[in-house]
Amino acid sequence: MAPNTYTWIAAWFVLTTPVVMWDVVYCLMRPRSMVGGDLHWIWAPYGLYQEIDYVYGVKALQENNGFTNAQALMNVIETALNLCYVYLAHVAKYPAAPVIGFASAVMTLWKTVLYLLQEYCCNYCSVGHNDTKTLIVYWIIPNGFWIVFPALIMFKLGKDITSSIYVAARESEKRASGKEQ
Repeated sequence: MAPNTYTWIAAWFVLTTPVVMWDVVYCLMRPRSMVGGDLHWIWAPYGLYQEIDYVYGVKALQENNGFTNAQALMNVIETALNLCYVYLAHVAKYPAAPVIGFASAVMTLWKTVLYLLQEYCCNYCSVGHNDTKTLIVYWIIPNGFWIVFPALIMFKLGKDITSSIYVAARESEKRASGKEQ
């Protein structure tokens, strides 16, 4: 049985891929990608962001903070799973594709929650220097997308997975009781 497919989920997974990979390469190329680096021109908007969120800035790099690159490497895996889901659901029509999409959405959501909790637990050590408007516009809203959309994807694919399990269980019960139709 082919999985249900959702254009909005495929669109989220495909459209976020270049954004996420741009971020990954920025993180892994630091300090060359940062202000003053020979490759900064590729990531010019990060000149502002590295001053808003010190996790992306000089402070984290100088302190040898591994979180930035660790989350970048996790983004590579999440993105691969996202694209795998799109292929398996929309091209191969593989029945288990929703499990892959669900797993990827879980990873993205909880990595983002971890990112936010880290700030809370260190008393906003990387973003607490910002004024409220800057914090809302450049940190809360963008990070919010990485919670809201994965949560919606988890809900939708989770519902499909649960439905498939329920149907399979009913079929198994019918066969076990000898009431096949």
